Amino acid sequence: MDESRQREATLTKNPTAVERKSGRELVVTRTVNGPAHLVFEAWTRAELFRKWWVPKSFGLTLLSCEMDVRVGGGYRLTFSHQGSTMEFFGTYLEVTPNSRLVWTNEEGEGGTTVTTVTFEENDGRTLVVVHDLYPSTEALDAAVASGSTGGLPEQLDALEELLLSLGSGPQAE
Repeated sequence: MDESRQREATLTKNPTAVERKSGRELVVTRTVNGPAHLVFEAWTRAELFRKWWVPKSFGLTLLSCEMDVRVGGGYRLTFSHQGSTMEFFGTYLEVTPNSRLVWTNEEGEGGTTVTTVTFEENDGRTLVVVHDLYPSTEALDAAVASGSTGGLPEQLDALEELLLSLGSGPQAE
């Protein structure tokens, strides 16, 4: 099987589940082919993060990516889209290497959203769970209506591709 077909088959066998758990909670789960330490690095090292975070279908260009991944440290992502710029920023609340990240999303007008990402490794594959807790039902409704919550499946596909390029996954064994 050629490399692109093998990559496609690898990506296809790991579906992304997106579930609204309550009026304020959205949970995304996906098992990715790669060890937790590499998956964690892809979430915490700016040079890796910028390679997979922006969904291509959104038509955004990531202009800058600043990440100070430590408790009390911050992040700032600046994008351009159709002639304007927008920023996403917040503060890291918890950083447990290779297993858990918690940060705030402070750019919204309706209050602060808190994102928790956990990484659980099993046989060289990692279950990634992204839990967003919005400040209100209205804030989650607005995020869903704007389409901003729909990017994670595409982003996690790109994460898998990055992990494969780093030498993890079934082909590397």
